[in-house]
Amino acid sequence: MTTQTDHTIGKAAAERLTIFADAVIAIALTLLALDLPIPHGDTTDAMLSSISAHGKEYLAFALSFAVIAAHWRAHHEIFPYVRSLSSRLISLTLGWLFMQVLMPFATRVITAEGAFPLRFSLYAMVQVLASASFALIIREIRREHLYRTDGPPWVFAQSLLRSVCLAAVFGISIPVSFLAGDTGAYLCWLLAPIALAIARRVQDRKPSGN
Repeated sequence: MTTQTDHTIGKAAAERLTIFADAVIAIALTLLALDLPIPHGDTTDAMLSSISAHGKEYLAFALSFAVIAAHWRAHHEIFPYVRSLSSRLISLTLGWLFMQVLMPFATRVITAEGAFPLRFSLYAMVQVLASASFALIIREIRREHLYRTDGPPWVFAQSLLRSVCLAAVFGISIPVSFLAGDTGAYLCWLLAPIALAIARRVQDRKPSGN
């Protein structure tokens, strides 16, 4: 039988894990910013030319920042409703955080020169593993009933569907990068918002009690 003390301990452990996750995400974003090249130039034109020359690095930073922020937001949508932890949930969360820490490295790789399909695939695979691990986190929370009973069930279902969609989009982009080159590969990523919009629409059609 679960006592009030057990509930308090479980909630405190979940809060500590959330604080730890926040700290790791902050470190990942800091490392991402540290890799930004500094533009140089003695004149305005030279400075603008330097900024333009590093355009792909700045674009990759913006993309990775948005991706990490989306992962962080998804985490914060779920964990306020977590009342206790399991060892598997902790391990899955650490694996998910590992993918976030890898993001700055993957960003540097994708902006390097040569062997585009391999560089692109590394970045996309990090996203696949991050999304897949978060889907497993949600599955563990639901399977082991680690959530609060007053939490809305649609939050878990919607987040799970979103994670699966993102993993699928990034996964599909990997073979496309070998077959269609950079244009086709990046077009796959542009499908992510469309896939998410479709996923939300499908989820909204379901009865709220599901």
